[in-house]
Amino acid sequence: MLIAQKIRELRESKNLSQGDIEHRTGLFRCYTSRVENGHTVPTVETLEKYAMALEVPLYRFFYNGEEPPEKPKLPPAKKTEPLWGAKADERRELRRFAKALSRMDDRQRWLLLGMAHRMAGRNRIKKPKTGRLGKGCVP
Repeated sequence: MLIAQKIRELRESKNLSQGDIEHRTGLFRCYTSRVENGHTVPTVETLEKYAMALEVPLYRFFYNGEEPPEKPKLPPAKKTEPLWGAKADERRELRRFAKALSRMDDRQRWLLLGMAHRMAGRNRIKKPKTGRLGKGCVP
């Protein structure tokens, strides 16, 4: 069912005029007319105003049944590793790092970034040059 039709049906079932809706929502009567005739699509915020004015839950605009729809059974959320900076000592460290970066000029920041990039490249696992695996390595 279209939202426009549902708004009109709910308004008429409560014996309210478009003028009554105007007083309850602060939306112009002509706007309500445009919504009910399908010329304008209301935003979620506007639908919330209509729901409060009509004294119905918001889901009634999207659902035809009398009872609220059943909540979907979703799989449990995967536990993820907490983000770096979630602990107090890490936040302190991040603040100090941000403060130090704010004191640097562009040249110094580029130098620091370049050094970090080169250091990260050196720590990568390198393949042996001979093509043979070292002791204890599994192919």
